Amino acid sequence: MTEPILKIEISDSVATLTMNRPDKRNAMCDELLAAIDGFFLAPPAEVKAVVITGTAGHFCSGLDLSEHVARDAEGTMRHSRGWHQVMDRIQFGGLPVVSAMFGAVIGGGLELASATHVRVAEPSAFFQLPEGRRGIFVGGGASVRVGRILGADRMTEMMLTGRKYSAGEGLALGLAHYTVEEGEALAKAQDLAARIASNAPLSNYIMIQALARIADMSKTDGLFTESLCAAITQTSPDALEGLAAFLEKRNPTFR
Repeated sequence: MTEPILKIEISDSVATLTMNRPDKRNAMCDELLAAIDGFFLAPPAEVKAVVITGTAGHFCSGLDLSEHVARDAEGTMRHSRGWHQVMDRIQFGGLPVVSAMFGAVIGGGLELASATHVRVAEPSAFFQLPEGRRGIFVGGGASVRVGRILGADRMTEMMLTGRKYSAGEGLALGLAHYTVEEGEALAKAQDLAARIASNAPLSNYIMIQALARIADMSKTDGLFTESLCAAITQTSPDALEGLAAFLEKRNPTFR
């Protein structure tokens, strides 16, 4: 039997999604993107956190140009907006998502990684946006997500020159949050995902929904939104249970 293009494994409350196109360095095609989207559209009820990774030494080498379909301007715009919908579902779907990265994290692969909430990189990981060298422009959300991590100036240079950032450089710039030894990214990502899954679900949800949006707001709007989020979480049953558990020196029931 042919192996699935996206492998899904669930252990306790953590789902691990493995992009499985080893002969293509896990390059993104419409079928793979649809499989990822399908998971986030209807995740299993028991899943509280997700890990996304690749196989055969690479995370994702970007858009599969060998399957490129010639589109007119409207078709290209609609295809790009389809990517935006999937990346938004990953970022704002409500589940914390951790990337375990190694090898190529290029183009659409970097767009995917930047939509996740926690990113772990092995020494082999390298980050690149080569679209400028190919006469095209990013279309899967990098101008917003990667641009906000790097800043417009650094991203412009990155695209103009096609430069690669190493795992260590990516850590310094914020493209990765953790670096680990070779072969350890998946275990670290799964450990972090399990730790995150033990948080109160509402607290995780509010952090995912609020913080990126607050970054878009004015100072006064952001502070007001923070107060609303505090009011919602701090009066929830999980907050009351968390306080009681702390005072009684035990683990809260939601953990």
